[in-house]
Amino acid sequence: MWEAVAFGVLAVLAVGSGALVFRVDSMARATFLLLASFLFVAGTILLLDLHYLGALTILMMTIEMAIMVVFMIMLMMNPAGLQPMTMVHNRRAALAISIAVFLGLAAAALLVPWPQESGGRPADPTRQLGESIMGPKMLVMMIVGAALFTTMIAATVLATARGRNGEHAVPRPPESESHDHHHGGHHSMGGGH
Repeated sequence: MWEAVAFGVLAVLAVGSGALVFRVDSMARATFLLLASFLFVAGTILLLDLHYLGALTILMMTIEMAIMVVFMIMLMMNPAGLQPMTMVHNRRAALAISIAVFLGLAAAALLVPWPQESGGRPADPTRQLGESIMGPKMLVMMIVGAALFTTMIAATVLATARGRNGEHAVPRPPESESHDHHHGGHHSMGGGH
């Protein structure tokens, strides 16, 4: 009973946080709300005893959203979109497409005759799912994992206090020096007169 309640709560939270992605006025906030939506979805997957797929969703989405936020802070003119900005373009078309897609998916979920379960449940569904997904592609996934890890390290290094221009960036003079130089220039001009 509690699993059904937890599944319903997680489903509502996933849809709600996903909808809020288009309501906030910041790319960073939208990214974290999208991450929350994916984590709630991962929770529903875990409730279905698909532990491998649930853990994979959590790890992949957390890493992906972290990389996205780092790149936004590093490269955007408006750092991480923390200043107000709209998250939706062409609102009428976007709303129409969203409603049409939602109704289509809801109709498919309710009207399509789902196949009936046949045979017994496997002793370890997580292992069976992992072998089905990863079996012939284990080497590819290991390479992709190493590439993602390298990307995270590189993005973090580039987003440090030095900035993406490194130590070769032209430093700005302190306000006091700039003011003194400007003030001294006026004195010399006055002395010339």
